[in-house]
Amino acid sequence: MQRRSLGSSGATISALGLGCMGMSEFYGASDDAQSLEILARAVDLGIDFLDTADTYGLGHNERLIGDFLRRGGPVLRQKLVIATKFGIVRQAGKYERRIDNSPEYIRSACEASLQRLGVDTIDLYYCHRRNPDTPIEETTGAMAELVAAGKVRQIGFSEISADTLRRACAVHPVAAVQSEYSLWSREPEQGMLQTCAELGTTFVAYSPLGRAFLTGTVHTEALADGDFRKNNPRFAGEAEAINRRLVDELGRFAAARNLTNAQVALAWLLDKHDNVVPIPGTRRMAYLEQNAAAADHRLSAAEIDELDRLFDPALVAGARYPAAGMVGIE
Repeated sequence: MQRRSLGSSGATISALGLGCMGMSEFYGASDDAQSLEILARAVDLGIDFLDTADTYGLGHNERLIGDFLRRGGPVLRQKLVIATKFGIVRQAGKYERRIDNSPEYIRSACEASLQRLGVDTIDLYYCHRRNPDTPIEETTGAMAELVAAGKVRQIGFSEISADTLRRACAVHPVAAVQSEYSLWSREPEQGMLQTCAELGTTFVAYSPLGRAFLTGTVHTEALADGDFRKNNPRFAGEAEAINRRLVDELGRFAAARNLTNAQVALAWLLDKHDNVVPIPGTRRMAYLEQNAAAADHRLSAAEIDELDRLFDPALVAGARYPAAGMVGIE
């Protein structure tokens, strides 16, 4: 597995991480035993960057990662870079949320995450969503205090603007910005990727497979109860039909190269930018292994250009979140 820098500290991580959210919530029923097997296999494949958050399963996901770390002991803990997040406050069984970036909340959320993970230090601590009522300097300052106290190694932000990143970096180095980025979600190309490269900030791409829609294996009518994609605008009605045609084109492109759709989508991210780390999530062993193999494939500049044209943002139908999911996104 190739490696990439995490911020400008000299730390490195696997070029592909593992998004763990789906092991706890949003994609239907999950199985902890199966998830632990996926985590172990990911480490075997060279993936050492695990992404979680306090809101995933309302703490369940962090406890799952904590269980995995305890089973593996100190040797496993030293191998892994664990990223978690604060800021989204939800009630059980509800998708709606409020955003809290106050210093008092940040300190209490960090302590709770440390306990659930069973670690002394969080390797990368993100502000999950931005509340504009709290100045970014105040939020960053509180996060910097956690670094100074040894509770956090590096800090990051999710779904912020390039201007907000610059303001945060003026207070403390920002190791990573995490935002949705894939063939069908190209907003980071409008200045954020360039700003990250300029500031020495790693860009972490979540949902790099378009919540699996880009793989060509997902059909809305077959989604399980409790799968939030049923309410995602890109998975519904006419938008789904339009987007399905784009995925069919991707399938033809991939088949001509003896690759899966997912491998092409991940290779596109890795070969287009040297400071981007995708974090695809999965609960199936076969998909995990296919995704990991994507790091070994190379796309030419001409192939990247062809994919850029195929997934021109003007051709993608539907918003990437329902209204409630856009809260806190700059």
